[in-house]
Amino acid sequence: MQYLETAQGRRIAYHRTEGAGPTVVFLGGFKSDMEGSKATHLEAVARREGRAFVRFDYSGHGQSSGAFTDGCIGDWRDDARAVLDELTTGPLVLVGSSMGGWISLLLARQMPERLKGLVTVAAAPDFTTRHWDGLSEADRATVLREGQVAQPSDYGEPYIFTKRLFDDGAENRVLTAPLSLSCPVRMVQGTQDNAVPTSEATRLLDHLQCPDAQLLLVKDKDHSFSDPECLHLIERCVAEVSAS
Repeated sequence: MQYLETAQGRRIAYHRTEGAGPTVVFLGGFKSDMEGSKATHLEAVARREGRAFVRFDYSGHGQSSGAFTDGCIGDWRDDARAVLDELTTGPLVLVGSSMGGWISLLLARQMPERLKGLVTVAAAPDFTTRHWDGLSEADRATVLREGQVAQPSDYGEPYIFTKRLFDDGAENRVLTAPLSLSCPVRMVQGTQDNAVPTSEATRLLDHLQCPDAQLLLVKDKDHSFSDPECLHLIERCVAEVSAS
């Protein structure tokens, strides 16, 4: 593992595999890290095939510096942009999981000239706005009064949602303005995803202005989307957009 110091003074942990391009970069989800099965599976594929690959932790996640509760979408987008600018050259294939799908769309809007392809896994664009809208009046009052609120998680300890996260998320929405992509896009999603409903996936598909965008729904798979069948599908999608 190595570290990248960003212009904002954050220390980003990463693993980089040298190889032929385009470089595949995995962008993880909210409070996830680069040791998850999707990231490590794609890395193993890249090593086997001699392909360039990068996985990393946003600030406040995994082995990178900072506290999770200090971060927001804009910070994590900037972390990812620093990784792309400093650790990669040439064409890119971004693979964004959950929140990473949102961040990959922000990056695609910033640097379309470098994008060879985009793969999203249970993408969660603008999820902070959806979450705010779903809060009770009491929880909203807690955010405004205390600056944060704890919410149950299916993955262990509660998630902390801060006022800064909600405010910044509103400023970085991607579903409120045209989103034009010229590269191929493959979106995969399980029908039993309790974190991101399939209606959000179809909403994103409808919103994209893209000549080659596909949404693949897999029956009975959940938000983790990480069993062998799902990993093989992600791998296939990455190979497809890389070769286009």
